[in-house]
Amino acid sequence: MLAKITSKNQLTLPLSVTKAVGATTYFDVEARAGQIILTPVRIQRGDAVRAKLAELDLSDADITQAVDWARSQAPAPAPALAAEPRAKYITRKTASKA
Repeated sequence: MLAKITSKNQLTLPLSVTKAVGATTYFDVEARAGQIILTPVRIQRGDAVRAKLAELDLSDADITQAVDWARSQAPAPAPALAAEPRAKYITRKTASKA
């Protein structure tokens, strides 16, 4: 599938792609190894998060313990992606050799 960047630097994603990732309005954008990576972001209102925390009846000690556990279980950093292959250009000099 192709997507075109407009003169105003806007990009329209194909409907099949947006349906595949689910309803979202925002994307985290990252450039890595010559690629643009879009990750759907679902923004929750602070009130909804606070309500969920209240529903779970978590104490400050519970949260501190969970954060300490998560930090101790942190996975090793992901390996670096291979660099994008260099484009091959045909010049008059290389074309005449062929």
